Amino acid sequence: MKYRNFSIGLTIIAILIGGYFYTINMTGDIEPLGRLGFVKFSDPDMYPGNPHSKDLAKYADEQGSKNALVVHYGGSSNYRSYKEGNITILQLAFISDKGATTDIDWREVIESFLWGVPDDKWNFKADGKEFNTLDEALDYIKGNAGKNGQEGPIPMVYHGTARGGNTLLSQGCGFPLYYYITWKEYGRIAAYYYFFQGVVFPFFNLPTWKYELEHASELQEDYIDGKLNRTNRNIK
Repeated sequence: MKYRNFSIGLTIIAILIGGYFYTINMTGDIEPLGRLGFVKFSDPDMYPGNPHSKDLAKYADEQGSKNALVVHYGGSSNYRSYKEGNITILQLAFISDKGATTDIDWREVIESFLWGVPDDKWNFKADGKEFNTLDEALDYIKGNAGKNGQEGPIPMVYHGTARGGNTLLSQGCGFPLYYYITWKEYGRIAAYYYFFQGVVFPFFNLPTWKYELEHASELQEDYIDGKLNRTNRNIK
């Protein structure tokens, strides 16, 4: 009986915590969702018609949003916004003090998780424009969303694709920026909450997650070898 009562107590606490963060989320400008994908299907992979892009647009449309935001590690892309059906996909990347890279620095990830991200650590890029601070970058993103008819918070995901290694252990492209934004917008405790929410998000909202995990090594090798393209996969 005592274990049953303990379980009920934990459930109530979880509901209360979830309800609290849902409430503050609905009063903010950004709605953190979580990871968009595990591996790339094509290169480039954020463009109209890509499975990840279509899934995100479908989710945003079902939530009544006109826009969705994808955050990335800064690479060679300009991270331009584009239309996926009626939804505008906004993109934002961070560029670390090491320069543009898509490699994961695990020490940086752990330090950010524990202490947050120093405000002067990164620059940011969206639509080919560079910004010195996150506030400037988010002002630009929110302004674009407003021009596209956004009402309420903008759904945000981190790209999540991992170019190598264990795709479950590695949270992939853009995770530090997702975490940084949630920390800045809602505080440390909320950032921890949205971290765990983000990890499980694809298992409930990404139709291709089984395919991606089953074919992860193959897709990662094709990406590294430059063999990915827009039409070579029968994704189920």
